[in-house]
Amino acid sequence: MPDQVSIPQAALAAVGRPLPDGVTLRRLKEDDLESAQALSREFGWPHRLEDWRFSLAHGQGVAALRDGELVGTALHWPWGKQHATVGHVMVSPRMQGQRVGQHLMHAVMAGLEDRTVLLHATTEGRGLYERMGFEITGEVRQHQGSAAPAQLVALAPGERLRPLGRNDAKALVALDAVAAGMPRETMLRQLLADGETVVLARGGEAVGFSTVRRFGRGYAVGPVVAPDLASAQALVGHWCSRFAGKFLRIDVDAASGLPEWLEAQGLPRVDTVTTMVRNGPLARGSAVGGWALVTQAMG
Repeated sequence: MPDQVSIPQAALAAVGRPLPDGVTLRRLKEDDLESAQALSREFGWPHRLEDWRFSLAHGQGVAALRDGELVGTALHWPWGKQHATVGHVMVSPRMQGQRVGQHLMHAVMAGLEDRTVLLHATTEGRGLYERMGFEITGEVRQHQGSAAPAQLVALAPGERLRPLGRNDAKALVALDAVAAGMPRETMLRQLLADGETVVLARGGEAVGFSTVRRFGRGYAVGPVVAPDLASAQALVGHWCSRFAGKFLRIDVDAASGLPEWLEAQGLPRVDTVTTMVRNGPLARGSAVGGWALVTQAMG
């Protein structure tokens, strides 16, 4: 099980004070997810109910309600003892401008004070996060579209792509922890079990991998873990060819070199979010990098 961080009850009581316009906070529950999915559609998010269930299964959330109706959410995901990510922060358009988002963020961050926390911010939310101590560290670009067979990418001598093996999980969990700068074993094992995975092997050793799964309007690629840009391109290109003609999404670091390559493969950029960290930086490894997110919310 993930290392759960219980959201203190005081935080769910809106820091001891009533929220504006009759809004109350409580823990986000499985029964709330249909309403959360409907609210996320108002922002153009493509998340299916299954995507929301995946998110809640690995973390905890706060729900904002008014007259029994869900009007906002925020979730956190604790990774190990020292890290966490925060996401799915949204407030109904008709409730914006009333500091509901601020109350949600203070509630969902309670208990994470000593952790390094990562989030991806929209332009609208960035000011609030900066006031809460988050610092800008980069940006992530969302690319999506109808996949087309990718151009072949030459791998280094001795490297090849192969299917996921029965005994690969432990090594891939370790590679992901180095690339992400935080341990995410439970989530990654679910991705390996439920999605499809291709492994970059050097000799008999796994040195990278990428996964693809059902998400939103089609399929999402991520994480992508690789030692260099060429091998990351080969891992992503595998899925472009495998899912040619189907809707594919991938979220990548803007400075990675992948955005330009993705454009050339027919996957245009459709959105950009700001990467922000509190109590950072993340201690990512140098021998292997994380080239694509699992989701913008979870990192």
